[in-house]
Amino acid sequence: MLVLGIDPGTALIGFGLVAKAGARLTAVEHGVIRTPAGLGTALRLVQVHEQVKELLERYQPDAVAVEEIFFHRNAKTFSAVSQARGALILTVAQYGIQVFEYTPLQVKQAVVGYGRAEKEQVQKMVKAILKMDEIARPDDAADALAIAICHIHSYRGGDTP
Repeated sequence: MLVLGIDPGTALIGFGLVAKAGARLTAVEHGVIRTPAGLGTALRLVQVHEQVKELLERYQPDAVAVEEIFFHRNAKTFSAVSQARGALILTVAQYGIQVFEYTPLQVKQAVVGYGRAEKEQVQKMVKAILKMDEIARPDDAADALAIAICHIHSYRGGDTP
């Protein structure tokens, strides 16, 4: 099973691909999708679409796990992240891949065992679970790997991962 985890944002969208073979989890790839701040919203969403499409075509994941957004004090930031999240979910849906959504609390619980864990604890556990030499950077990529791990640990569905 191959899961693409996505940590939505606007300037940076973290992604992480985690493969599961038996009980072993492995980091396949991780990084960020960048959209330039100078671009208008519509062009940034086009870039999100194109770059997510490229990831889906290159890796053909079995499932995509996306972190839900929690309310931000800044409504403008919340709106922009929501739009980027919508663009990436639409792109995944166009490929017929099921999208699973997890709250930050669920991700921390699945990876660390404690829903109020600090970011550093999550990053260290991601490194340990995936047997990585170093903590994934930037933080958005590490978060995306955690989201993929969360899905693998949490999913209890039928035939589709």
